[in-house]
Amino acid sequence: MNFSDSEAYLLSLGNEVEAMKLGLDNIRTLFAALGDPQNSYKKVQVAGTNGKGSVCAFLNSICLQAGIRTGLYTSPHLISITERIRIDGVDIGEGEFARIATRVRETSERLVADGTLETVPTYFEQVTAIALFAFAEAKIELAILETGLGGRFDATTAANAEIAAITRIDLDHQEYLGDTIEEIAAEKAAIINRWTKNVVLGEQEPRVLNILLDRCRQFGQFPDSAQKSFSPVMDIKRKTTRVYETDKIPPVDLGVKLGLRGAHQVENAHTAMIVSGVLSMDFDIEISDDEARNGLQNAKHPGRLEYNGKYLFDGAHNIGGANALANYIREFEARPITLMFGAMNDKNVAEILSILVPLAERIIVTEPSNSRSISYQDLLDAIPSGMSKERTFATDNVKSAIDIANEATPDEGIILVTGSLYLVGEVKKIIKDNPRFEI
Repeated sequence: MNFSDSEAYLLSLGNEVEAMKLGLDNIRTLFAALGDPQNSYKKVQVAGTNGKGSVCAFLNSICLQAGIRTGLYTSPHLISITERIRIDGVDIGEGEFARIATRVRETSERLVADGTLETVPTYFEQVTAIALFAFAEAKIELAILETGLGGRFDATTAANAEIAAITRIDLDHQEYLGDTIEEIAAEKAAIINRWTKNVVLGEQEPRVLNILLDRCRQFGQFPDSAQKSFSPVMDIKRKTTRVYETDKIPPVDLGVKLGLRGAHQVENAHTAMIVSGVLSMDFDIEISDDEARNGLQNAKHPGRLEYNGKYLFDGAHNIGGANALANYIREFEARPITLMFGAMNDKNVAEILSILVPLAERIIVTEPSNSRSISYQDLLDAIPSGMSKERTFATDNVKSAIDIANEATPDEGIILVTGSLYLVGEVKKIIKDNPRFEI
């Protein structure tokens, strides 16, 4: 397969969320048939509701500054599927992706043909296998894996990461993970297993923290009641504890401006710093203070509070993300805002819009090209009553939404694109491919 063929094949497997299969047997069988590439390097798996992608971005940047050969696997992508797989800070090439995708496809289909598997692995399972195989071929030292959805049945969990990090947990994806925050916490806690040597827990509600700690205790991992502040250069004795709670470890002030915008990123940077400290302490991966400082300062995470000309892109897609975005807007943006909003059908759009709409002078609701998108009619129904009809626009076409936004937004204003990373990615691609759209 060439690159276009590999993309088309993967898309033919169905939507990566809707086609999700429960259980890890398929992906583990596929890994084994590929020679278990995940066993060739150390791994950090990051789960959580908000912040997991940012923690991955910070940690990857820190490791790159330290000269550590890294593989970064994230989802979803914004423009090209190659964005999901980065080796030493560079997206995998299209040719390389296609070559490995062909091998993974052939292996998957052979496993079905010989009766080992009943069905071919899903889109997300095969892309995960492509990433881990590419990392092994590149002879990386450390893989940083962002959990796709939940944790218990996510394909990244089958990699058996030595370090598990869990960021703040909130309500999201209830259709797939459970109706209560406790049920969601249990799903995400399942990335902690018998292969886990270290656990880093981001700040959590007490009821969530109890579930996470109970999971740790099942595998003989206990927190230290006297955790200290530490920098990546360890000047404390090796700990016997394997669980680190970020709220019990005062952050180290490195005196730098974070590369990722927003006050909420301080918490994510702190989590990444603790993981980097664990790498130094338990895995002999040395990271100096200067390398950590430069890593935090140079971190990038496209589509998250990212400015591009008159556009501000942010993938906020749940209540926690919407609150973080709103806090940033209130603190740093005085310009009039046109809100372009689209979302997936498992989101609490009424509450998200109640947070974001008061910040905007006008709103455009639209539908990303995704089978899970909420219709613009349903979004219109969810808009708070305070927004006048004269300043509300709707279209089922993202390109039309961009036209409307450019026409309606004054020269001194900005266009805030949010509600879904799929919308952010589609807008960025349309702008990139159409020079007539003003940046």
